[in-house]
Amino acid sequence: MGRDLFTRVCVGGRISIYIGLCCTLVMFVIGALAGALAGLKGGLVDDIIMRICEFIGNLPYLIIVVILSMVMGRSLFSLVFAMSLTAWVGTARMVRGQILQIKEQDYVQAAKALGADTRRIIIKHLLPNTLGIIMVDITMSVPGFIFSEAFLSYIGLGVKPPETSWGALASAGQQQLMFYPYQLFFPCLLIVLTILSFHLIGDGLSDALDPKLRQ
Repeated sequence: MGRDLFTRVCVGGRISIYIGLCCTLVMFVIGALAGALAGLKGGLVDDIIMRICEFIGNLPYLIIVVILSMVMGRSLFSLVFAMSLTAWVGTARMVRGQILQIKEQDYVQAAKALGADTRRIIIKHLLPNTLGIIMVDITMSVPGFIFSEAFLSYIGLGVKPPETSWGALASAGQQQLMFYPYQLFFPCLLIVLTILSFHLIGDGLSDALDPKLRQ
């Protein structure tokens, strides 16, 4: 069709990485706040949030994406919403576990004694002390979202033309594999390199933020 593959790979990469970062941001905000609230409050609040996490975590991911695509249409917003709907559950559980370990520390008890409300304790004291493990989780989640978006676009549930992404380019290139294999090779290569890069960043952060390795 006379389209420049290099330009489309660049534009598709921008959309793929944008979706990955947006989904990760939504996952972080909702998961961190829900997990911190559950871990700090405990009791009934903890039970309710954890039951919600269990319910949402057991929803079939692909069916949710298909239904939301039919209801909301194929757009970046619906794609980010569908991919983020169940992703925050793991972050909430991880943050809750960390909060349960540190909420009895002296500085948290001192903040409570001084009359600090729940919002201030979570934002000022609890979340900053879980930031290390959250950052590692974020860097590991971005490539997962990029790959999920590529898979959904590959099977026709992702972005709608004329917009494109690496998954959509791979799907189009697969149809021309016998005659123009480079159309499939370059989008797939960029997906692999991007995912590898984020995983290497996550491994580096994991080592840098591990107190056992600080000598």
